[in-house]
Amino acid sequence: MDVADLGLPVDVPSTALFTDQYELTMLRAALKAGTAGRRSVFEVFTRRLPDGRRYGVVAGTGRVLDAVENFRFDADVLRFLREQDIVDEETLDWLAQYRFSGDIWGYPEGEVYFPGSPIMRVEGTFGECVLLETVILSILNHDSAIAAAASRMSSAAGPRPLIEMGARRTHELAAVAAARSAYVGGFATTSDLAAGFRYNIPTVGTSAHAFTLLHDNERDAFRAQVDALGRDTTLLVDTYDVAEAVRTAVEVAGPELGAVRIDSGDLLLVAHRVRQQLDELGATETKIVVTSDLDEYAIASLAAAPVDAYGVGTQLVTGSGHPTASMVYKLVARAESGAEGAPLVPVAKKSSGGKTSVGGRKWAARRLDADGHAEAEVVGTGPVPDALADRQLLVELVKGGEVVAREPLDAARDRHAAARANLPLSATQLSRGEPVIPTEYAHGGSGS
Repeated sequence: MDVADLGLPVDVPSTALFTDQYELTMLRAALKAGTAGRRSVFEVFTRRLPDGRRYGVVAGTGRVLDAVENFRFDADVLRFLREQDIVDEETLDWLAQYRFSGDIWGYPEGEVYFPGSPIMRVEGTFGECVLLETVILSILNHDSAIAAAASRMSSAAGPRPLIEMGARRTHELAAVAAARSAYVGGFATTSDLAAGFRYNIPTVGTSAHAFTLLHDNERDAFRAQVDALGRDTTLLVDTYDVAEAVRTAVEVAGPELGAVRIDSGDLLLVAHRVRQQLDELGATETKIVVTSDLDEYAIASLAAAPVDAYGVGTQLVTGSGHPTASMVYKLVARAESGAEGAPLVPVAKKSSGGKTSVGGRKWAARRLDADGHAEAEVVGTGPVPDALADRQLLVELVKGGEVVAREPLDAARDRHAAARANLPLSATQLSRGEPVIPTEYAHGGSGS
């Protein structure tokens, strides 16, 4: 179900100042030079994946669509730009009328990507496209980094559910975006109520150590929680002595106790001991949830442990060591003149230090092997080869300034699961390695 169908708040404030000043000064200069109206093509891509990662995950697409729709220069914003003398009156008049009227194509949310993949293509006049650089990159870089970490964690967890609980470890608004991205990457629930309210992600939560410490003893704390939340609640058992807490928990809630949570210690050893104790006490259906600064490697190390669910916070919302996807937004083609219908010509930056880019308006397709698994990311300009025509990756997101591709968040989540399953098995290995499939380039015309 789409969030719009639920009557949830989908509007966001103006995103016009989620930008860098040089985008406005470029616009000012282009207006003065008469080139701001030239048809242009910008593309979002990354030159490399974070060290050791085998694939990337596209996330934040839905938030980009919201941001583009709400990119408006209202009176207060224009007043700020005037008072700070950032642009001149001609540019302010142009900005007052700004509405993106171009087209945006991109990899659908949840899809995987590789170095050089044209993750998003923005087409329109130079003036209207250049202004969107920072807001698009800030969303895609953050959300894709979190989704990639979430994907690795959910792969390591297998069928065991993951709980996103990192709100207290990041900026309050970033926490909501992180919970959304984690859900796309395979997490089942979040502790963040703002994320549940905004995106209809299932929320969970019971108690912290403070609740146990509030009471005179652990039994009183457990009794209060069970009386309020029912026997199916999750009791935190590592405030004092784990074995004693487990015994008390089952005495209070009975064998119908929903779960116990372990938040410290040697999780592998403690989980085995707790499982044995629960079974001996007749609580054979009581589940074990583990938390405590987990990452994908810790989750993988617990694969043989009697654990039923994982709660992940800090490592998730920081991208598990890679908090950005290092995506860039580059002009790759522009009209050879300002005349209507002028053909596109490829353009590309040439520099040392690995910052070169490939010019031309691009398409992308994923070639499959004989078993139906991905074997190469093919990126090209000009006509698409017939053999790849039905394997193209970019979809239309915005047409003539109108969003045409909104979808429920569950669609992106399901798409990611399918895309990851279509990769070679080595994609899920946590050991360091190169991208799981290569990127191949097929050069043709400008694709205008």
